[in-house]
Amino acid sequence: MPKVAASSLRKGAVVDMDGKLYVVLSAENIHPGKGTPVTQLNMRRISDGVKVSERYRTTESVEKAFVDERDHTFLYQDADGFHFMNPENYDQLTASEEVIGDAAAYLQENMTVQLSTHNDVPIALSLPRLATFEIVDTEPSVKGQTASSSYKPAVLSNGLRTMVPPYIAPGTRVVILTEDGSYVERAKD
Repeated sequence: MPKVAASSLRKGAVVDMDGKLYVVLSAENIHPGKGTPVTQLNMRRISDGVKVSERYRTTESVEKAFVDERDHTFLYQDADGFHFMNPENYDQLTASEEVIGDAAAYLQENMTVQLSTHNDVPIALSLPRLATFEIVDTEPSVKGQTASSSYKPAVLSNGLRTMVPPYIAPGTRVVILTEDGSYVERAKD
């Protein structure tokens, strides 16, 4: 297995520690005023979902596991989990709710996502950067309200809340940044 510097690990990376696989949930490089910089890794053990937190000096290296990352199409969700299809060979995979996590709210039918698998078991999911949703509910715009930095709350078709400009009305399709759920622009379709 290839060794990589701990400071180069990012969210979604898979590492091998003591023969067990862990997926990185968050990675933070900490540079104290005095002393050695360290990398704080919050990880989830893939086999049983246990969360662990590890600190490495930035010069230390960890074993990166071989992970197959491919585009998959999201099909549907049911009691078994989230179902994805590989568009190249039409193989279907089912990912658990723990693997999908907060990304579940942004999944739409036929959305292309990057699914990371190890021995054909889904271990991590990367969403596209932008997704389009319809505004279901928002406050009516107030006359005379300026467009400069005055946003109003709105509810998207996936149930999430975001802040949108005052000219956005219910029924408008908007583009949302999947990283933090923020408004980007009106959809051009």
